[in-house]
Amino acid sequence: MSTLLFENVRLLDPSSGLDEPGRLLIRDGVIDATDKAGAEGTPEDAQVINGQGAVLCPGLVDMRVEIGEPGHEYRETIASAARAASAGGITTIAILPTCEPAIDNPALVRLLRTRGEETGAITILPYGALTKGCKGQELAEIGLLHEAGAVAFTDGARAIDPAKLMRLALSYAGGFGAMVVQHPEEPSLAGSGCATAGELATRLGLPGIPPVAEAIMIARDIRLAELTGGRLHFGHVSTGEGVNLIRQAKARGLNVTCDTAPPYFDLNENAIGDFRTYAKFSPPLRAEEDRLAICAALADGTIDAIASDHLPRDADDKRLPFAQAATGGTGMVTLLGVTLARVHDGTLTLPQAIALLTHKPAALLGTSAGTLAKGAAADLCLFAPEQSWLVEAGKLPGRAQNTPFDGRPLEGRVLGTWKAGRRVYEATSA
Repeated sequence: MSTLLFENVRLLDPSSGLDEPGRLLIRDGVIDATDKAGAEGTPEDAQVINGQGAVLCPGLVDMRVEIGEPGHEYRETIASAARAASAGGITTIAILPTCEPAIDNPALVRLLRTRGEETGAITILPYGALTKGCKGQELAEIGLLHEAGAVAFTDGARAIDPAKLMRLALSYAGGFGAMVVQHPEEPSLAGSGCATAGELATRLGLPGIPPVAEAIMIARDIRLAELTGGRLHFGHVSTGEGVNLIRQAKARGLNVTCDTAPPYFDLNENAIGDFRTYAKFSPPLRAEEDRLAICAALADGTIDAIASDHLPRDADDKRLPFAQAATGGTGMVTLLGVTLARVHDGTLTLPQAIALLTHKPAALLGTSAGTLAKGAAADLCLFAPEQSWLVEAGKLPGRAQNTPFDGRPLEGRVLGTWKAGRRVYEATSA
C-alpha cells in the first residue's frame, strides 16, 4: 500500500489530548507518526495531501444505526449505508438488530461483520438482539452472540418492558461484561402516541406521549442495574428529567451510560410543524426546555456519546397521515454538521464535540477505533469546521433521504474520509 503524508492540517485527537497544527504519516494503512507543523522531510514515494488548514480527526464512530439489509433493502443496503457513512466522515457503525430476520443468530453477526469489511469503507459492529426476534418475550442466546462478535445487546426502539425480563437480561449479559442498551420509554404510557404530550400535540389533534414516560423507564432500569451490577446504556435520551436521573446514577458510581442524537439537541417539537412526518421520531421531539437540558448534559459530560440514530425510511413510509407515518430519520451524512452547530453556538468546544463522536462511543462499544495513536488503523476524517453546505433531501449520499434537516444550511463540511489509509470519500467542489 501507498504511504500518505497529511500536511497543513489541524490534528485533533481527543483520546490523547492532541490538538495542534501538524503532519500525519500513514504507512500500509496504519498511522505511523505525527509531527509538528513545518517539519521538514518527506518519505520517498509518499503521496502528500495538503489539508489547507482543515481539521484531521479520527474517523467518526456511530453507535446507533439501522439499515434495511437484510429484509428491507428498499430502505437502505449495506452498500448505500457505506456511502452515506463515508460522506459523513464515519468509518465505524454499530447497527441495530431490528432487521428481518433479527440479529439473534451468531451466523448473522459474523455475516454482517464480513459484509462491512467487503465494502472497504466501513467497519460494521452488530448489536445482538436482546430477545428472540426482538419481540420482548424471551432472552436471545446472549452468550453465543457475544462470542460471535456482538458488541452489545438491545431490541432497538422496542423497550424491554417486563421488569423481570430486564433484570434477567442485565444479570446474564453482565456475566459476559456485555452492555444492555435500552430504549427509554415506558410502553404503556407511550401507547400509540406520536408526539410529546402538551399544547402542540393537543392543537394538532395528535395522540401524545408524556415526557415522564422516559424518566419512569430510566428510573426503573437504574434500580435494576444497581440490583444486578449490570452494564446499562440508554439510547437517544431526550428529556431533562431523564438526564438528571442518569446524572445522579453516575454520581452514585453505577455503571450507567447514555447517548443522544442530533434531533434532540438541535430541534424541538415545533419542527413537526404542520404534520411534518420527516420530523417524526421515537422518542418524539421535545419541548425547548428539554432540548436545552440535553445541550447542558452534553457539555457537562452526563451524555457519553452522540449517535446519528440513522433510521432509513422510504418516501411511502413517510407520506402518510402523521399518526400513521413511520418514525425515524436519516442521520449519518448530517451527524458532524449538526453536532458542530453546538460548537458554533458555544455549547461545546470542538474537542468535546469530536470526543463525543470518536473515542467515547468507541470505548462504549469496546473497539479500538476513534484515535490517531501510532499503530492504529488509519481511519480518518478531514473536515472544514467553518465551511457551509446545504442539506437537500433527494441529493444525499445513500438510498434513504428522510432527513429532518432538509433545507438546513450547516457549517462543517467533510472534505474527505479514509478507511485503513484508502480514500473512500472526496467532497465535490462547492
